[in-house]
Amino acid sequence: MNKILVIDDEPWLREMIRLALEQQGFEVFEAASSTEGADKARHALPDLILCDVNMGKDGSGYTTLTKLREDAATAAIPFILMTGMADSAGMRHGMELGADDYLPKPFKVDELYAAVNARLRKVKTVRDDAERKLTTLRSHISMMMPHELRTPLNGIISNAEMLATDAAALGTATITEMGKEICESGLRLERLIENFLFYARLELVATDADSVIALRSARIQTPESLIRAAATTQAEMAGRLHDLTLKLVDTPLPVAEEYFKKIVAELVQNAFKFSEPGSPVRVTFHPAGEEIEFAVHDFGRGLSTEHIRRIDAYVQFERKMQDREGLGLGLAIAKKLAELHGGRLVLNSSKETGTTVTVKLPKPKN
Repeated sequence: MNKILVIDDEPWLREMIRLALEQQGFEVFEAASSTEGADKARHALPDLILCDVNMGKDGSGYTTLTKLREDAATAAIPFILMTGMADSAGMRHGMELGADDYLPKPFKVDELYAAVNARLRKVKTVRDDAERKLTTLRSHISMMMPHELRTPLNGIISNAEMLATDAAALGTATITEMGKEICESGLRLERLIENFLFYARLELVATDADSVIALRSARIQTPESLIRAAATTQAEMAGRLHDLTLKLVDTPLPVAEEYFKKIVAELVQNAFKFSEPGSPVRVTFHPAGEEIEFAVHDFGRGLSTEHIRRIDAYVQFERKMQDREGLGLGLAIAKKLAELHGGRLVLNSSKETGTTVTVKLPKPKN
């Protein structure tokens, strides 16, 4: 049963609305003032609030709306303002404060039902979508995390056990090789954990408007050297320095160095991971109209249209066929970073021509 809070200083109107909504099976609470309404909203946490705009000295509906939008517990509750003076300026002000709808007075019972049901349907749609995404995320994490963490751990543990029990019988070359394998497995595990924490941090940043504004105020005046260094590092780690080609036009970029370096590293690493040694990996950077484009192109097996549509965290494509490690976070991190900075990630791929991943960011404003 949905709970609805009605805030109005007119007792007869509150009663009329309560009776009408109770006939439809809603549980209805009443409040006669802005202060009482805000208190009841925090206590009852209704599914929807109907609030009069003009309520005398205690405060207007705008005051109630502002109080509730500033409280994390009530910020997302759908809020419908009721007013007998539905002028455009007042409606715009209410929407700017976070109102979801306006119900002009006087209104008919059918209009009340229509407004209430429309808001509740929208909330249900949003919640259902969020629940589907959460279920998918849980599934991906539960399937991928144990395997991805266990693989490097197995390499570390098995080599360490051999060193602990049979070191005397092993030659120097064997011990050296095992040490390298332990180091590589440790670095792989470290990167998995770092990417997991990095993506979680981006998700938190995305919910804070001030943090997003701060991100977009950052600047890199000469990103060409950063791109060259980060791409070269990934090529050397893959043992494919000769496969890397760079075509870079230095131009200021509205991104913090840490985050752009992460974009470069993830996309270039993916290009080497999913293409064969001896095939080129091309990295370009240049202004394009009102945007700045950073692109990485490889000549690997490519992705299908369905794979491109499903770019998300913890999603891997054709893992059994390709046997590539990782949580599928590289593209998701680059995509999230581009969007947080007001840009976008575009992926073009086919099995004939390989894959091009392009991050498009807005030019910095003077």
